[in-house]
Amino acid sequence: MFTVYVLHCPSYNKIYIGFTSDLESRLKSHNIFASKGWTIKFRPWVLIYTEEYTSKAEAMKREKNFKGAKGRAEIWNMIKLRKDN
Repeated sequence: MFTVYVLHCPSYNKIYIGFTSDLESRLKSHNIFASKGWTIKFRPWVLIYTEEYTSKAEAMKREKNFKGAKGRAEIWNMIKLRKDN
């Protein structure tokens, strides 16, 4: 299984979109263990959305979709709805 995930950093209002075969380890990497990379600047990250896929190709396709303009708009709408509730 592969998981497409969306992280949000409320304090900097940033989003991160990725996919992984081990979500728990990946989240720890983003928030604790990583010592380099873009995400370390905006800790802590909050997991706001996931989707699961059986193939890596499907997960990569969905990740790419989320990274486009329409996908990012969808994510920001999710974040807005969370804030409003």
